[in-house]
Amino acid sequence: MSVFTYFGPPAITLLLFVVGTFPYGLWVVRRRPSRPARWAVIGSGAAIAAYGAGTLYGLAFTNPLDVCGEATGDGVYMDAGRDFSLASVRVDGFPPSVTCHWTSGRSTEAVWFWAPPLLYAGLACVVVCSALLLNHRYRHRKASCDEEPGV
Repeated sequence: MSVFTYFGPPAITLLLFVVGTFPYGLWVVRRRPSRPARWAVIGSGAAIAAYGAGTLYGLAFTNPLDVCGEATGDGVYMDAGRDFSLASVRVDGFPPSVTCHWTSGRSTEAVWFWAPPLLYAGLACVVVCSALLLNHRYRHRKASCDEEPGV
């Protein structure tokens, strides 16, 4: 497993959150959105970052062999201890999963343990907050339509 595969996803995820706080802060100060709107944006940002980390920012789809092991000089992918060679790799897009199967019969998961819970929490936050926003919009529109025009 390369150094990027090991340290990259947490570092990139943290960087995305740090960089994303500036435009989010400007949006909150200038527009003053409702609390559900703010949480919907936070939830979608968390879901996007978690999905990116879960797919190791594209490496799971472009080169899954490098996610699991390191190539030797003869092109065989080995585990970190160079004890067993890679038998197969299974990549699932949703929820993100990269399962490495070794010749020893053992399987390892390459996706960070925190990525799927953060993904589901972000998606749940987006769904609940969007429902609240739609409900508020429906009630506000219905109330304005029920008012009689001024005489």
